[in-house]
Amino acid sequence: MPPHRSKSEKNDGIAKHLRRDPYEVLGVLRNSTDQEIKSAYRKMALKYHPDKNGNDPVAADMFKEVTFSYNILSDPDKRRQYDTAGFEAVEADNQELELDLSSLGAVNTMFAALFSKLGVPIKTTVSATVLEEALNGAVIVRPLQLGQPISRKVEKQCAHFYSVTITEDEARDGFVCRVQSSDKSKFKLLYFELEENGGLSLALQEDSAKTGKVTSAGMYFLGFPVYCLDQTTNSVAAAKDPDAAFFKKLDGFQPCEITELKPGKHVFAVYGDNFFKSVSYTIEAICAAPFIEEKENLRAVEAEILSKRAELSKFETEYREVLAQFTEMTGRYTKEMQEIDELLKQRNEIHASYTTIPLIKRSSSRKKSKAASKEAKEDGEVRDRKPSTRDRTKKKWYNIPLKVDKRKPC
Repeated sequence: MPPHRSKSEKNDGIAKHLRRDPYEVLGVLRNSTDQEIKSAYRKMALKYHPDKNGNDPVAADMFKEVTFSYNILSDPDKRRQYDTAGFEAVEADNQELELDLSSLGAVNTMFAALFSKLGVPIKTTVSATVLEEALNGAVIVRPLQLGQPISRKVEKQCAHFYSVTITEDEARDGFVCRVQSSDKSKFKLLYFELEENGGLSLALQEDSAKTGKVTSAGMYFLGFPVYCLDQTTNSVAAAKDPDAAFFKKLDGFQPCEITELKPGKHVFAVYGDNFFKSVSYTIEAICAAPFIEEKENLRAVEAEILSKRAELSKFETEYREVLAQFTEMTGRYTKEMQEIDELLKQRNEIHASYTTIPLIKRSSSRKKSKAASKEAKEDGEVRDRKPSTRDRTKKKWYNIPLKVDKRKPC
């Protein structure tokens, strides 16, 4: 008879059975690029976001399904696992979700801030309100001149938009946009593409990272593939296996979707990603023409990092094999040491027993020893004792010859 399952377990089973193909959910092909997958996800997430659909349960379910599908296809390892063996190969419980802090209540935001403070990596997403306003062209865009930094302060879960216009020569030489925060605040650097209706759609985002005494983020459009490093990639797996923190370190090293910008107007934004406070920042747009040597060094270093990432896969296999042997040998070492220590302990206890015999046992042993000594002594004295004067006289008396005179009558 099959075991009884609760109603929730049955519903979970039905949900797993009815799961749709992530490619189908996002409306992309199996050979779609990361950028195509990311763009499709952002459009659908914006469409079904809870902030826009109130208490609509259908939209809420669609939002969860879209987020779940993107969490699989946005991770190279999980996407490969799913393509090979389907949902069974993907650990659904360990999916990293991107939280929209603007949609969280005060209590949930406080808990998220606490976990982040304790070192638990929490991925956040840009507020749906900001994305919707940008898509509708309802944001203020300020001009940003090349080589002229601007310092401002943006409120939490809000964004400041900037437009940069570059020429053909500047586009060919390369272009860099960088943002720094001297008070080490968290922020996102965003790049938007211009839509035909005049709106802006999010195309790239770079999370800030601590670099020395500041937090910074940058986007580099240099005419060749430039890579960015996602520090939160595989963070859950790394927490379970300390060695994975090393071997998975470069998994988040992925190429940026856009390698160069065309001449014309381009829009960037600084998004306040702090939990409770505003973000002080400085943004600057730079033409890369004076940095020819730096461009070549960057290309060479990133190529070497890619080579190291390929080597790590092979090295991990070798390391795991050697580690297993080492673990086995150290286990045997510990066992042998314990057995030797136990034998030596028993030996010392036996040695110590000669001086720690109970008093009764030692007393009886002494009495027996004294009695045996006394008997032996008496036997010796009997053997060694000489005859006395009386004995000698008596013996001599018996040995006296008696002479009888026959001539005299008795």
